[in-house]
Amino acid sequence: MKPPRNASPARRPLRRLVPAPVLSLALLVLWLLLNRSLSAGHIVLGAVLALAIPLLTAGLRPLPVRLRKPGAVLRLAGTVVADTTRSNLAVARLLLAPGRRRHPAGFVHIPLDVRDPNALAVLAMIVCITPGTAWAELSLDRSVLMLHVLELKDPAALIADVKRRYEAPLMEIFE
Repeated sequence: MKPPRNASPARRPLRRLVPAPVLSLALLVLWLLLNRSLSAGHIVLGAVLALAIPLLTAGLRPLPVRLRKPGAVLRLAGTVVADTTRSNLAVARLLLAPGRRRHPAGFVHIPLDVRDPNALAVLAMIVCITPGTAWAELSLDRSVLMLHVLELKDPAALIADVKRRYEAPLMEIFE
């Protein structure tokens, strides 16, 4: 990947050392949170890991990530938290009272407009962390997602929800 034309020569070595600054910062913060320590040793070890992991995994990232709308990221995160909480409650209800199941499980084919590999990866994570749904298959041309739903009431409404609540914000953020 070539640096942007307006990048100064002094920034190029820094960009090689820190190819994904947001990821590095997130890894450092996560390391410190998981260890519940702000000691010098944890900060140094977290910083080393935060710099090394993006360098070692650079080949696994299909495209550089450029977030176009940070506000949309926050709105999407809020939507995911709310939906995940609601789904957790619904799945707990099914587990605690299996006889109260209202609708059968099923598969839904969702036509996708999003094509960015990073957006598709985020969509996969959202679907997989939401209890009651599972990413089943993506068509070869990446135009249709097959989703398994634990309780499927209205496939058309589910398709509209996924497109409105997740796909549209992802397109706004990544494309």
